[in-house]
Amino acid sequence: MEYFCYHRDRAGSLALREKLVEEHWSYMDRYAEQLIARGPTFAADGETPSGSVHAVDLPDAAAARAFAFDEPTYQAGVYRDVLLRRWRNLLGRTMWEFPDRGTDADQYLVLGLGPENPDRVADLTLPSDRDGLIAFGPLLSDDDTIWVGTAALVRAADADGARAVLAPHAYAETEVHAWEFGGRR
Repeated sequence: MEYFCYHRDRAGSLALREKLVEEHWSYMDRYAEQLIARGPTFAADGETPSGSVHAVDLPDAAAARAFAFDEPTYQAGVYRDVLLRRWRNLLGRTMWEFPDRGTDADQYLVLGLGPENPDRVADLTLPSDRDGLIAFGPLLSDDDTIWVGTAALVRAADADGARAVLAPHAYAETEVHAWEFGGRR
């Protein structure tokens, strides 16, 4: 089962995050085979970390909760909240299989949260322009029956271009965060 996890940093936690970076990476190393995508998001200045994204394939919801909440920087208080949702990897690949990974283009996390119409059925169609899609799929209820949003990792010229991968007016809220490929440096 695939899960999408977004830990959002607590204000003022950068020093603690930096202190625990090796513990975070060592923890993630344990999940190397299950990770579909990972990496930090950044504040408006483009340099200060603001969160951490992980798309991961795990056996069940209990394993996903353990993954998200046993993570060392979460345990230490770096994060203010965690978005953890079932997710369906519509591209069927990992970020490491993304073509042109070495290009210097801007990358973004795009979250479409809460369908504007709660009765709307998930649109599981990939956008027609897939060149910039690194990861893409619906966010789902724990039982995989209700569509609650969409998560995408995108390469785009700017935040507006990244936002355009989601259907306009389909979501109650859309967030766009600068993001980069994660892992050990």
